[in-house]
Amino acid sequence: MSQPAKTSPRASSAPDVPESAAGTRAAAQRLKMRRELATAAMELFATKGYEATTVDEIAATAGVARRTFFRHFRSKEEAIFPDHDDTLTRAEAVLDVAPAHEHPLDTVCRGIKEVMKMYAASPSVSVERYRLTREVPALREREIASVARYERLFTRYLLAHFDETDHHDGNDDPLLAEVAASAVVTAHNHVLRRWLRAGGQGDVETQLDHAFSIVRKTFGSGIGAGRTAGATAPPAPAAVRTEGEVLVAVARTDAPLDEVMRTIEEALRKK
Repeated sequence: MSQPAKTSPRASSAPDVPESAAGTRAAAQRLKMRRELATAAMELFATKGYEATTVDEIAATAGVARRTFFRHFRSKEEAIFPDHDDTLTRAEAVLDVAPAHEHPLDTVCRGIKEVMKMYAASPSVSVERYRLTREVPALREREIASVARYERLFTRYLLAHFDETDHHDGNDDPLLAEVAASAVVTAHNHVLRRWLRAGGQGDVETQLDHAFSIVRKTFGSGIGAGRTAGATAPPAPAAVRTEGEVLVAVARTDAPLDEVMRTIEEALRKK
């Protein structure tokens, strides 16, 4: 008579771990190791100099093997920017879940704020990293490459609100999308560099919002009327009418202040 198959106590008692939770933990552990390697690299670059520091020394300082270093970074200059992959993912998530009524340029501005949050989370580390990138051309090139990834992400997003195949004469939408994406990134980097040169001091959030308001004023009126072809257009942020010498404006409570002011300014110019 055959015996029933025995079940391993270890297998039967193992808890069911949701795949998403396991993936989240793995991502957190990966980011933790990347940051530890980056900290070790920065310490060595500051004390020994960039050229004199080897990958083996970085790995040893972090307490891991050389092969562990190369599981996370392809080169020692890449190790100085451990958070950009994760930040790029978070910026893309902002774009993916943006509300249907939000102006595409406003969405992009919110997306790039994830980059500023990354730097602002550790001001002293960010300031030291900035100093190193100014001194070491290889690190500067790596930083430029990282910036280009954000710019490509935002350009693709804005282009998605136009018909990319419609390139007839007089249609400047694709050009406007690329220029606007570059302007958002440039405005962000201008504020970021100013903040870093000030030692990571100051109200960087307010400075960033001011810079973005300039970008919106310059490019906002020409980009995308909606997220999908069948989307219902949101109501105008403000309605303006004149009664004799008096101008009356009625605005939604959630209307962006710069849009309301722009509507009023246009009405006054016509008046």
